[in-house]
Amino acid sequence: MPMFQLPRFALFAIIVGSTFAGLPHKAVAATRPASCQAPVHRQFDFWIGDWDTFDIGALNKPPVARNHVDAILGGCVLREVYEQSDGLVGQSFTIYDTDRHLWHQSWVTNRGQLLVLEGAQEGGRIVLNGVDHGDEGAKIRVSWEPQANGVHEIASKSHDGGRSWQPLFDILFRPHRS
Repeated sequence: MPMFQLPRFALFAIIVGSTFAGLPHKAVAATRPASCQAPVHRQFDFWIGDWDTFDIGALNKPPVARNHVDAILGGCVLREVYEQSDGLVGQSFTIYDTDRHLWHQSWVTNRGQLLVLEGAQEGGRIVLNGVDHGDEGAKIRVSWEPQANGVHEIASKSHDGGRSWQPLFDILFRPHRS
């Protein structure tokens, strides 16, 4: 590369920097994301932690998964890393969408699965709903609720448009023990 040619990323930085350089401070500040410190953004913080995951019916057996949930991007996003004992690995990203006033979660796995859920706080629980496109469009409902000994997550599935629901899973996150 000749000495007088800038790499593309450097050229981009110069263009972007010069674009904002002439703007008043208030205009630059308006381009930054809003703070995620409002109480509504903290509704799901009870899920943050390093967890062992147990089936409710097998609390005295070894955990079925390890789950780590942390806050990223200035506390605006919850990132989940889920590692199940059978090799399933999943990650989710959960955010409170202030424009639409709801919680949004995108869940992906190492098996090519995608699930998008949205919903709200109901009492002390977060309840999200979505569609399982891999199961003929079945409706999915998932709730998380803080417990004295962890977080309780329940998922149900409906094949009749939500008129009846069948259990999908019922798990408890307990603090991880080394």
